[in-house]
Amino acid sequence: MGYRVVVAGATGSVGREMLNILAERQFPVDEIAALASRKSIGTECSFGDTTVKTKDLDSFDFSGWDIALFAIGAAATKTYGPKAAKAGCIVIDNSSLYRYDPQVPLIVPEVNADAIHGFRQKNIIANPNCSTAQMVVALKPLHDRAKIKRVVVSTYQSASGAGKAGMDELWDQTKAIYNPTDEVAPVKFQKQIAFNLIPQIDVFMEDGSTKEEWKMVAETKKIVDPAIKVTATCVRVPVFVGHSEAVNIEFEEFLDEDEARDILRQAPGVMVVDKREDGGYVTPVECVGDYATFISRIRQDPTVENGLNLWVVSDNLRKGAALNAVQIAEVLGNKVLQKADA
Repeated sequence: MGYRVVVAGATGSVGREMLNILAERQFPVDEIAALASRKSIGTECSFGDTTVKTKDLDSFDFSGWDIALFAIGAAATKTYGPKAAKAGCIVIDNSSLYRYDPQVPLIVPEVNADAIHGFRQKNIIANPNCSTAQMVVALKPLHDRAKIKRVVVSTYQSASGAGKAGMDELWDQTKAIYNPTDEVAPVKFQKQIAFNLIPQIDVFMEDGSTKEEWKMVAETKKIVDPAIKVTATCVRVPVFVGHSEAVNIEFEEFLDEDEARDILRQAPGVMVVDKREDGGYVTPVECVGDYATFISRIRQDPTVENGLNLWVVSDNLRKGAALNAVQIAEVLGNKVLQKADA
């Protein structure tokens, strides 16, 4: 049995990836609807070997549809998410709108798939922030073995985390570096992104952290364990696709780096590439288009009693957004909807 599936925001970077991944993973789709804003009605989007034309999100009737993958941002989701949910369509939302709602499960399938049953309260499931998603995939199997006390993470987040406009700005500014007459002022980012780093993602909060950093703290606690202490520094870097993270972990129990390496090799969604030689690690360019979260540079931290360091890399448009949403849909099909139809 297949499902009637909606992808809202189908013309954006994440929406197109959702369509691609649904087809790649052969999700059981009986019917697909690609939705976009009125200005994009009729735009053609690829779905496997077929092409679908976008329909108007504003006038779409969600009645009779099973699952809707939303990639339309928090403001639009606030309008259309409850509308779809009320019509009986289960919403899997990629925005930040519902992530911190106690009545909405925040799911990374490799980490907390069983929490999915909480969707019944609002008929909505939240997808986590891209930087959080890849980190918790690495943290959970280690937490199960030695219990994590504290995490210190520094992120190196690509321009695609800011959508197509972010990638376009990086491209245009990079070209302008070699042609000074074509100066491109920052619009999407706070400062020049080409050949530069920007230690700000999202707005500043009262304590001096940015909202992106706050998201990593709050979401890790909700997904993995509320007792874990997390401090984050999030940095935008001149990379088109692929987020990287330097993660320092302090455990309650000692965990040897070799055992940690073995645990991670067996963990779902993880690929360990960790050779202590030149190039024996994964960079963001190498992870693009892949499903896995790659972990390298696993080593003991001698400055604390029970510490490890990791290098974590993932395609943020996939595991950080579209792939995770499709995986949630797969969990729904396997754990919930299939049983309801039986």
